[in-house]
Amino acid sequence: MLILLKLLGSLALLMFGMKTMSEALQKMAGPQLRHVLGAMTTNRFTGMLTGTLVTASVQSSTATTVMTVSFVNAGLLTLAQAISVIMGANIGTTLTAWIMSAGMSFDITSAVYPAFLIGIILIYQKRYRYIGDFLFGLSFLLLGLGTLRMTGMEMHLGENQAVLEFFSSFDATSFSTTLIFLLLGGILTFCVQSSAAVMAITMILCSSGALPIYQGIALVMGENIGTTITSNLAALSANTQARRAAFSHMFFNFFGVLWMLFVFRPFIDMVCGWVGYDVAMQKDVVGAEAFIANASKLTFVLAAFHTAFNVVNTFILIWFIPQIERFVCWVIKSKKVDDEEDFRLHFITAGFMKTPELSVLEAQKEIQAFSDRMQRMFSMVRELLVLSATATGKKRDNQETEFNKLFTRIEKYESISDNMELEIANYLDQVSDAHLSDDTKAKIRAMLREISELESIGDSCYNMARTITRKYQGKEDHFNEPQYAHLHQMMELTDNSLTLMNQLMSGRKEAYDINRTINTEHEINNYRNQLKQQNIIDVNNHEYTYAVGTIYMDIINECEKLADYVVNVVEARMGTRL
Repeated sequence: MLILLKLLGSLALLMFGMKTMSEALQKMAGPQLRHVLGAMTTNRFTGMLTGTLVTASVQSSTATTVMTVSFVNAGLLTLAQAISVIMGANIGTTLTAWIMSAGMSFDITSAVYPAFLIGIILIYQKRYRYIGDFLFGLSFLLLGLGTLRMTGMEMHLGENQAVLEFFSSFDATSFSTTLIFLLLGGILTFCVQSSAAVMAITMILCSSGALPIYQGIALVMGENIGTTITSNLAALSANTQARRAAFSHMFFNFFGVLWMLFVFRPFIDMVCGWVGYDVAMQKDVVGAEAFIANASKLTFVLAAFHTAFNVVNTFILIWFIPQIERFVCWVIKSKKVDDEEDFRLHFITAGFMKTPELSVLEAQKEIQAFSDRMQRMFSMVRELLVLSATATGKKRDNQETEFNKLFTRIEKYESISDNMELEIANYLDQVSDAHLSDDTKAKIRAMLREISELESIGDSCYNMARTITRKYQGKEDHFNEPQYAHLHQMMELTDNSLTLMNQLMSGRKEAYDINRTINTEHEINNYRNQLKQQNIIDVNNHEYTYAVGTIYMDIINECEKLADYVVNVVEARMGTRL
């Protein structure tokens, strides 16, 4: 029981170390990697190479997938480019197996403690704390591997008769045995939610001589399938492109396993020859010591197979990316929903919370969609004003249904804006619970301000729509021609400010000319003041009633207020005061 607890605790250390190390690497290189991923995918080969390098750098294929899906959603990458990056991510993630095989082959626990000491010193130095986090994560990973190695030796699995009998009960030459272990590897990975943990267990079993190499590699192949099931389940609640990207990952690994089954034993024998492992060695012939020495090479055989399998599979499939794209689009068809009336968040998915640094990028895309939606809502308000102006006599009866339908849509948009603010804020609150860099914390604070101001824009649009409706349904006279002209001019200026805001939200702030927003805001303020003075004169001259003038100025003032909220969004995004 004590040894079992030690084994499980070692696996927990290993998984925690992987997570900590990956997050520290993302903090150090996250923003730069996003830019690299967006720029270095001009063709399928550069996309594959980029996916390999990014995944090897952050030690997380999930992180690479998150970034890739985000860029597909934003229109920065095509689905074909995303597939090439995901292929590269499968190669990059094999570096983990090499790190683990080294940790399993040598006693590295003595080197871990100095790394812990250096790590804690660096953590307390603000400038180098991410390097300290990385060292801590790597140390936990190596300590977990070292403890696993020692526990495996203490268990004497290679001499445990019950374990040996269990594995020997399967016919090593049978195809059904390969399928059983393949299925077992997939189920274990799905249950544990960590292919690294299952790989570590496989290495212990193989290196101790308990598990034959063919069954061990069948487990590794099963891990490749199991890890894609998790990402596909996580993508079920995501949008179409995210589900297609996840499905292409599953198709890639499933296809690889399929062709591998046809060349299973020859391919493994070839890899064993590279590493220098003798497949035919028998324990009762050469003795226990020579057999264990030969078995210790199995960790490198597993790592070499994992790399060779993914490299060959990528080389085969990289030529058929357009066909894979058509296939996944055929399997997962677009949902036919009215995007404008559909509240569901499109970019934020609970399944990707494993990478908090990159989750901020997802939230930014959602805020961009929120911003676009608010400009569409303002366009509806302008359309409502036009309908109210042309609704006279019999024409009014014909247009009343259309007017009411449009006002109901604006009402629904106001409710959607409230829900979007709450959902995005809750998501950012979950992300902020993680250990984040100072830059990312500042981004989250800015995002919270952005969504608050965007919701206020929705409130302003709704207030204008209610004022127009009150005027439409009341007994007051219509606005005169100059008033309509002034209202349209003010709304045109307000719409220009919203357009500038959306240009900033969808682009890089370094390329944005902030003076354009400042000038538009000044123009709106001056025009509002001018119309305010003119309104007093017109009411005194009996151009229209005081009641009509009040409604007229309510809409003008609401436009000016909306433009102020736009300025606040721009301030939050730029990180400066205007």
